[in-house]
Amino acid sequence: MKNDFSNPKYFTNRELSWINFNERILWETKDNKLPLLERFKFLAITASNLDEFFMVRVASILDLVEADYKGRDLAGMNANEQLKALRKATRDYMKAQYATYNRSLLPQLSKTGIKIIEEYEQLSKKQSEFVDSFFDSNVYPVLTPMAVDASRPFPLVKNKSLNIAALIKRKGGKSKLLKAADTTEFATVAVPSVIPRIIEIPSEKDDKQTFILLEQIIEKNIQKLFLNYDVECAFPYRIMRNADIELDEEDTADLLKEMEKQLRQRQWGEVIRLEVEEKMNKSLLKVLTENLNVSEDAIIPIHGPIDLTVFMKLLSLIDDTEGLVDKPFTPQPVAAFENGKNIFRVIREGDVFLHHPYDSFEPVIEFIRQAAVDPKVLAIKQTLYRVSGNSPIIAALAKAAENGKQVTVLVELKARFDEENNIVWARKLEKAGCHVIYGLVGLKTHSKIALVVRKEEEGIRRYVHLGTGNYNDSTAKLYTDCGIFTCRELIGEDATAVFNMLSGYSEPAFWNKLFVSPIWLRDRFNSLIDREIENAKAGKKAAITAKMNSLCDQKMIEKLYEASAAGVVIRLIVRGICCLRTGIPGVSDNITVSSIVGKFLEHSRIFCFYNDGAEEIFMGSADWMPRNLDRRVEIVFPVEDPSIKEKIKHILEVSLSDNLKAYYMQPDGSYAREDRRGKPSVGSQDTFMKEALEKKHTKINSSDDRRFVPIMAVEHDE
Repeated sequence: MKNDFSNPKYFTNRELSWINFNERILWETKDNKLPLLERFKFLAITASNLDEFFMVRVASILDLVEADYKGRDLAGMNANEQLKALRKATRDYMKAQYATYNRSLLPQLSKTGIKIIEEYEQLSKKQSEFVDSFFDSNVYPVLTPMAVDASRPFPLVKNKSLNIAALIKRKGGKSKLLKAADTTEFATVAVPSVIPRIIEIPSEKDDKQTFILLEQIIEKNIQKLFLNYDVECAFPYRIMRNADIELDEEDTADLLKEMEKQLRQRQWGEVIRLEVEEKMNKSLLKVLTENLNVSEDAIIPIHGPIDLTVFMKLLSLIDDTEGLVDKPFTPQPVAAFENGKNIFRVIREGDVFLHHPYDSFEPVIEFIRQAAVDPKVLAIKQTLYRVSGNSPIIAALAKAAENGKQVTVLVELKARFDEENNIVWARKLEKAGCHVIYGLVGLKTHSKIALVVRKEEEGIRRYVHLGTGNYNDSTAKLYTDCGIFTCRELIGEDATAVFNMLSGYSEPAFWNKLFVSPIWLRDRFNSLIDREIENAKAGKKAAITAKMNSLCDQKMIEKLYEASAAGVVIRLIVRGICCLRTGIPGVSDNITVSSIVGKFLEHSRIFCFYNDGAEEIFMGSADWMPRNLDRRVEIVFPVEDPSIKEKIKHILEVSLSDNLKAYYMQPDGSYAREDRRGKPSVGSQDTFMKEALEKKHTKINSSDDRRFVPIMAVEHDE
């Protein structure tokens, strides 16, 4: 009997899988082998990730519920079922977050002599006087309390802003100035974002440093904002709004202006979550829920500070971090480009592979810099999805245009939560004389490609950089990514075709080497998997090894199930969402899935097909998700240089051997660390850092159990 690989019981819901991924990050906060302040960073990352998840993913499920959408996801759940499951899962998750903070992180921090005041009542007399003085001098002038009555409607509360709500009652009867009744009234005040939220105050003799949160300073002094009133109670709260942007691009004459309009509206979307201090007065909570139009299911009581992302700033405030942080890693120079070598001459000698952040990102920047001033360079073309705040690549592209080069830049305006930044860069590039395009209607351009056209003695030569990560010099120090420089003719022809497709209406009839979505990529992956299936059926060794950020495309998962059932050995390294399930007899018993959560955010996409011993390896910008395969412009490229192939196979094998920072999917869909009793300890990121340093003959002291600084960044919409 033929197995139905589309059976919903073979799949995990996408959103619940994401919660599971964020739980793996939360587990890092509980790891006592990690330095304490790095665990605080992981805690902040879990909070930031959860905020974005609510604003985008939960918001989209709510939209489906409100639209009475009856469809079911790949796991067989309708929108209402998903929403119910998500609300329970996120509540349980947040309880675990705050339990870790209150029971583990905070007490351990206090033992180091660094104290965070939990309640302002804990302040000593000296500290109390300091806090009051700080409020009078620095906070009071900035605050604007907002009363609510018949003439003053409930104010618009900004998305993700921290506020303090209060119930107040007039002293001594009615006001002479206002016709206010002698009743309890509501007021709210925004905690100002222009003042640091963590404030250092004088310490007691046994403490090294003491901190208090800004909202506690305001709560302690809130009576000063309402001089003619008694403040009956005051509690902090925060709202989350629907921040998912929908653009009707076909009816939009100017995408740039429409995006700016949508971004302004994002701050005032529908309220989908209300976080309140768990001890909040019931009458006060009722006022908030009624005015914000929030259901009871959307109220999240918090036992601790609201918005844990604040602790990302803690490290910068600590004077003595000895033993509380680990040593940072410096990306190493790339040997091929050392000693001031001309970058184009090096690429002509052979393809060059970069493995970030172990290899420096500087050659990628230098590629554009040299092209900008090289008299032989005629044109530069590049896609930009996310760039840093002070991007050297943007500066180099602008310089190239000023030098008379033909510069074409695709700036993706729809890169979620980087839209405003990208609008600024698009305008700067246009002013410098670059031709700026925004991609194809209805599609995000997520591909990572840069093309330099150079006139040489032999004729026109095209130099190409292809990568798995963004052209962002900041995140290149935090994300693991791979890239290749090449001047292979067929890849150069394909690169030209990509930009002609993006800037005009030239749809190539075929591609020489590149796989490009949304039309060609899925079929190419299917054919590669089918070849492994045929080899397995013929009794040959068949194997697939793939590394990606997310795996949630139903058709791709079904194809992997088909391959597994045929005997193909499939090893997957999936950092985040994974809707595939392992260990199902006759379906996925030849599939393993691991997820690495460590110092760096795993971001590279690598695909290796055994091909009866003639292995083919590909890298690119695409995960196996519907959006990457069907709704985005993505590029996957072959690795053809034999020595680079060996380097990439080494990366995969080391990653698959990780038993320090990797979690392995269990048959029930949960994840667990490998039992490494009696086995040598292997940390993949540890290994790659050590290898990068050893290439420069730098001695390092490390042990099998050495752990590293968790500086993972929130990846947004990758």
